[in-house]
Amino acid sequence: MNIHEYQGKEVLKQYGVAVPNGKVAYTVEEAVEAAASLGSPVTVVKAQIHAGGRGKAGGVKVAKSMDEVREYASEILGKVLVTHQTGPEGKEVKRLLIEEGCDIRKEYYVGVVVDRATGRVVLMASEEGGTEIEEVAEATPEKIFKEIVDPAVGLQVFQARRLAYAINIPNELVNKATKFMLALYEAFVEKDCSIAEINPLVVTGDGNVMALDAKLNFDSNALYRHKDIQALRDLDEEDEKEIEASKFDLSYIALDGNIGCMVNGAGLAMATMDIIKYYGGDPANFLDVGGGATTEKVTEAFKIILSDAKVEGIFVNIFGGIMRCDVIADGVVEAAKQLGLTKPLVVRLEGTNVDLGKKILSESGLNIVAADSMADGAQKIVALVK
Repeated sequence: MNIHEYQGKEVLKQYGVAVPNGKVAYTVEEAVEAAASLGSPVTVVKAQIHAGGRGKAGGVKVAKSMDEVREYASEILGKVLVTHQTGPEGKEVKRLLIEEGCDIRKEYYVGVVVDRATGRVVLMASEEGGTEIEEVAEATPEKIFKEIVDPAVGLQVFQARRLAYAINIPNELVNKATKFMLALYEAFVEKDCSIAEINPLVVTGDGNVMALDAKLNFDSNALYRHKDIQALRDLDEEDEKEIEASKFDLSYIALDGNIGCMVNGAGLAMATMDIIKYYGGDPANFLDVGGGATTEKVTEAFKIILSDAKVEGIFVNIFGGIMRCDVIADGVVEAAKQLGLTKPLVVRLEGTNVDLGKKILSESGLNIVAADSMADGAQKIVALVK
């Protein structure tokens, strides 16, 4: 789960991470009032969307007067920002962060992530702050320094100090930078984050070390432990179909293609998307109904797939181990009848109760194309859609 920058900063403040003073605003008037209450000679007006690259897209402006705050707030609120993370459709700005200006002496990058290669949390840092860390990794990887954290003892002070020296934090501010990194790590672990990224971390003219931006993502599987974090969820930033899918415990991710997929098991779902692409098609979604799907769950999955106007055909690919093929078949038939399905539908069933499942489909009276294998099904749905 993602949250906005201003929310991330509020979370980090609980752990002693220094951040600039700021307030959220939903209207132009609220933005002006927030700027007046901050009393800063320079005010930053920041678009709040779940995506990076806002500055390059015109979503971050520095105002030197109340008139400029009003002007920039009017310009950014309601604007559709298109960044490298939003896709070409962009995201509409519905809230702003109004923040006091900062005397920036130098910008750095600090991030905490889970490293799949080592299976451990890694603290990364670079003195190339304020730019995309992916670009730094590609062009000058030697400028990124890492400390792998032993989960038995956590991030150690010497590791944080070593990173601070590696990225050339001024000597007199190394202790502050060390405390900053230790606090960031503590927040990452206690709040079950999947990423905690500060870009840029800045040292200021008056000798502070603070987070000028903050990106926190959370492990959705651990949200039941964090009601406070759940409360920060912004449904406006999420796909309506994904929200609906979460109500029925379905794993759904919208894509840009025209072939809807309903599969059980994440690995099989990814393989299904790959094979559709292999045969010249384009998947419209990732959808894993899981191992314990009911007829109702399958019906809802179908409804969600068909709510995507781009979908021109559906491929159901089920390998029934825990999942029974007759339950899937019942759900497919029920959904097709409820929705008056007219689009091409290819079904491949294999596993538990497969003969019963095929019988239910064949006796349904629906126009369902049976497939003998995953490859056969992918070829058939691609041909039918084309």
